Amino acid sequence: MSTNLAQQLREGTTKSHSMAENVSFVKSFLGGVVDKKSYRKLVANLFFIYVAIEEEMEKNRDHIAIKSIYFSELKRELSLMEDLKYYYGESWKDQIKPSLATQVYVDRIHAIGNSQPELLIAHAYTRYMGDLSGGQILKKIAQNAMQLSGNLGTAFYNFEDILDDQKFKEMYRDSLNNVPLNNSQVNQIITEANISFNLNMKMFQELNSNLIKIMLMLLLSTVNNFRRK
Repeated sequence: MSTNLAQQLREGTTKSHSMAENVSFVKSFLGGVVDKKSYRKLVANLFFIYVAIEEEMEKNRDHIAIKSIYFSELKRELSLMEDLKYYYGESWKDQIKPSLATQVYVDRIHAIGNSQPELLIAHAYTRYMGDLSGGQILKKIAQNAMQLSGNLGTAFYNFEDILDDQKFKEMYRDSLNNVPLNNSQVNQIITEANISFNLNMKMFQELNSNLIKIMLMLLLSTVNNFRRK
């Protein structure tokens, strides 16, 4: 029996989705204002988040609520590693660490993976469906804003094993609708999806704070240079 979970998730996270889009960092990004240092920090944070999601999905791939929405085609870890190598160089592993908000996010994913694996559906839905739906637009914005050529620095947005994004999303929604869940579990997953949006917002807010600091430093540098002349 279908739970109509895909539609319930979409409708149940409408407000959170709108709030996430209105975080200053996201609005600046969508407006084509992308600072390379902030962006590479975003890539680093996403790496830790996806590693956590994919570790827990892998660990729970035979769980009754996870097995029908486990798709290896969605995995982002390797593509993020490729981007990190581009932005940080070969020693990228020694240069990155999760931000405070990102660590909270990662801890949450591991906690529910151990105690309530069905709630992983919320995090997979929030991240992967968002990536598939808006990925190509965000890729073009990043390429234009940072003057990137080809796929350099934007491997994250390339789902090479998915030939038709729309058909895949339809299949994914059908799979969500047929996960065997009771009403209580459905409500908990919707609540968890809103938590996921909130965790993403906090990560974006940190990045916005970093961007403001960089802009202030550049402004002070410009003023100091002007005074010397």
